[in-house]
Amino acid sequence: MIIFLQVVALWFVLTTVVYLLVALYSRSVRRERLEKEFDASFPPASGPESGDVIADRDTYIAEGMAEYERGLRRRLIGLVYVLPAVVFVAVVYGVNYL
Repeated sequence: MIIFLQVVALWFVLTTVVYLLVALYSRSVRRERLEKEFDASFPPASGPESGDVIADRDTYIAEGMAEYERGLRRRLIGLVYVLPAVVFVAVVYGVNYL
């Protein structure tokens, strides 16, 4: 029983590491996309109003990231925990009872 608990703990740690890596990668891709969208829509300005453009850019990116946090893609990353467990249970069931 102790070995089983160790395997479950190791599984949890590994899936947590994978989850964090996927979440960080997805956030960085989304942020980069927002930055490129803003830069394409509003070319860089020079002069006194350039400070306003930077503030608008930060606001645009912050709002886009807040929308991302509420979005479906963010929730789907949680499947990193669920799918391997479901596959493992299905394989164990198939080996033992089919």
